[in-house]
Amino acid sequence: MSPTRRAQISLFLHQLPLLIWLMALWMLLWGQFTWLAVITGLVMAVFVTRVFRLPPVELSGRINLWYGLIFVVTFLGAVVKGSLIVAWQVLDFRRQPGAAIIAVPLRVDDDVIMAHTAVTASLIPGSLIVDVDRENRTLFLHTIGVRSEADAEHQRRVVLGWEARITRAVGSKEELQELRARIADSSAHHAVETPRDGRTLL
Repeated sequence: MSPTRRAQISLFLHQLPLLIWLMALWMLLWGQFTWLAVITGLVMAVFVTRVFRLPPVELSGRINLWYGLIFVVTFLGAVVKGSLIVAWQVLDFRRQPGAAIIAVPLRVDDDVIMAHTAVTASLIPGSLIVDVDRENRTLFLHTIGVRSEADAEHQRRVVLGWEARITRAVGSKEELQELRARIADSSAHHAVETPRDGRTLL
């Protein structure tokens, strides 16, 4: 096998998790888990990664199946819960649900983790990413159901919780250490939060 052919195969295997993830996102966006969705998702994944000629995405090479399963189950539960909450807010004529643009500074300096966190937050009903500040690692979300600063802070903790789950599942060892250090630093200045908000030690 020629060096060029070997390099192409190595690049394909390195990008395979990204292709699978893009296919999964495509099916989630359409809400369909069919063979047609799989095929069209594969076509779109290849189109995005090949036609646009973007630099290869540097993945950590680490996948924790247990934390990946926890992320998937928690995400599906959050989608169902978010749908019910939004439906109730629409049907509750006694008061307006309230809405706000919330800035969420992330703790891990990685483009893939940031992108996954942003997509996850947008897929859950009730919130939508409207802007990203890459330099300062900050996501800006339009969120409904926010009536006070306490509600806004709760939404920030929810997003940080998704960042923590994603980092546990696919982050590198260095990123896990960075997350632990930032959580410890935050805990030194604030009261320890509950496990579900992502601020407890890993």
